[in-house]
Amino acid sequence: MNAFDTTIQTWLVPIGSSSVLFTHTVRAIAAFYFTKGVVPLGVLCAIWFHPGEAQQVRRETVVATLCAGLVAFLLGRLLALTLPFRLRPLYDPSIHSMFPLSDQTGAGMRLWSSFPSDHAALWMAIAVGIFLVWRWIGMLAILHCVVFICLPRVYLGLHYPTDVIAGAAIGAFCTWLLTRTPIRSRFAPLCLRLIEYRPAVCYMLAFLFFFELATMFQEPRMLAVLVIKQLHRGILL
Repeated sequence: MNAFDTTIQTWLVPIGSSSVLFTHTVRAIAAFYFTKGVVPLGVLCAIWFHPGEAQQVRRETVVATLCAGLVAFLLGRLLALTLPFRLRPLYDPSIHSMFPLSDQTGAGMRLWSSFPSDHAALWMAIAVGIFLVWRWIGMLAILHCVVFICLPRVYLGLHYPTDVIAGAAIGAFCTWLLTRTPIRSRFAPLCLRLIEYRPAVCYMLAFLFFFELATMFQEPRMLAVLVIKQLHRGILL
């Protein structure tokens, strides 16, 4: 760890580490989909259906925000695969024991690089998009991302502080970029016209997309890992 990561984690981890209830609560918050993305996505739905003169712009912003979230998530995964591998602090033998519940966490993410955090990238992108439409609720969404998504993952040793900071910066930048009027106007109105033309199909696909966002594309990622393993075995054979 660098000095910054060391300072933050040695300050954060001892908080509540003596309380089993607190630690298990943090672990549940980090694992539950409801405490991660379901609520922010619900707010985007409220923005979409909110009536008013600026509904067209709001809906364009929602479309751009969802696209930004997807781009941020994919960019985070791409960087994790291409940048030098960074072992998650939970699996670092030199600091493994400092994290609560370290003996109860499986090795499922041992082969996934820690930098950057795709959780922080995706949900900060969504939170910033909410902020661009509804300031006060957006501030709460950003706070939700920090408290319920970023900090628990640092506390449990799933990420270093710099991992979540970099992920959050990626998400915020993607939303800022894709919601700019010159860029948003190139694709968002087309999506809105398609929704008006085929509302039943589009809302069905939107529901499926929201489900995958809320679950962080867990099932497609598991299938991709399985396919890669099978291809690797086939090459070796």
